[in-house]
Amino acid sequence: MLSDLKDLVPPPIRTGYHFCMSFLAALLEGFPSRHIVVVGVTGTKGKSSTLEYLNAIFEAVGWRTALLGTIRTKVGDESRLNLTRMTMPGRFSVQNFLREAVEKKCQIAFIEMTSEGARQYRHRFIELDALLFINLAPEHIESHGSLAAYSDAKFELGTQLARSKKRPRYMIANADDRESGRYLTLSVEHTVPCSLEGAKPWKAGESGGSFTFDGQEITVQLPGEFSLKNALVAATLARAMGIPTARIANGIGSLERVAGRAEEIKEGQSFIVVVDYAHTPDSLRAIYAAYPTRRKICVLGSTGGGRDMWKRPVMGGIAEEMCETVILTNEDPYDEDPGSITSMIASGMKTKQPKIIMDRREAIRHALSLARAGDAVIITGKGTDPTVQGPRGTSIPWNDAEVTREEIRNLRTQ
Repeated sequence: MLSDLKDLVPPPIRTGYHFCMSFLAALLEGFPSRHIVVVGVTGTKGKSSTLEYLNAIFEAVGWRTALLGTIRTKVGDESRLNLTRMTMPGRFSVQNFLREAVEKKCQIAFIEMTSEGARQYRHRFIELDALLFINLAPEHIESHGSLAAYSDAKFELGTQLARSKKRPRYMIANADDRESGRYLTLSVEHTVPCSLEGAKPWKAGESGGSFTFDGQEITVQLPGEFSLKNALVAATLARAMGIPTARIANGIGSLERVAGRAEEIKEGQSFIVVVDYAHTPDSLRAIYAAYPTRRKICVLGSTGGGRDMWKRPVMGGIAEEMCETVILTNEDPYDEDPGSITSMIASGMKTKQPKIIMDRREAIRHALSLARAGDAVIITGKGTDPTVQGPRGTSIPWNDAEVTREEIRNLRTQ
């Protein structure tokens, strides 16, 4: 109902409203971004892990840090889980976070920044020192209208860096992504591309990997090629800002775990269990590819009822191609029929018959019961999401990792 009413408001009025509210938020908090180094991180996937790599690097050299992201909010020594399900919260929350970071003597703040946030001007009146572009893949297409519109909305964050009064400004872009070129044309003091092609020799495996940076090997403890790319983008900014390579390596090597991001659940079982936020075709393929030699049992749904329906059969096809056993389950149906969502995912599977178990806990339990020594059970879609969203605004408290731990323990007692 509220959404329908919003649609009746002419776009220029909506734009003016968002702009004015962003200005008011910054004004009330005293324009805090002017008094701290602010780094924005954007991309379709990998933002949360990149934030954690940045935090690890700068903490390793003694900086007092703050971060605002999908997984958690951290200011100095205090950290709290993000229970809002929003990657980039409202403009008043963002400005309040920055003011708190300044008051608690933080020297640098890392913020996940999104295209949806840019559309609502949540990024305006944040004076950026740096922006990191990781990648762009199809997502939020229904919301933006097209992939081109999504790309343009995300690039508005680059424009925000260009208009920042801070000096010097840094634009770091993953050159392995085709969208990186436009970011590297921004008129800022430092535009720095990075690429795994330029980080050879590199290697990625299920227990971590390494890449070459500034002539030195940097070890990464998280699995998959995607972890190397996230770490490389973070390292590139740190080096551009004058952090010695050896200290960068220490920081990256110290990060052992990111909650809900290729998070391995260890309860003494003889097989690997991984919980991951993957909810796009590219990210789903990437997490499966991180375990190439194992027999994979996957549990997946399709995040967000009513949104990005195009990706459902695509994700089903990827699961069929890369996993031996596919279990489809409920995720966040909102007001859409959960059965129609799983049916659309299953429609992309041509040779395998998925097991459909709508109760997510039961689906996880069943996957674990099928696993044998050396297998990999990969549970995707929720990551650290604290709820399952149902019809008419209802929600159920949830935590994939905790539920999985409970079910592994229960399995051992049977």
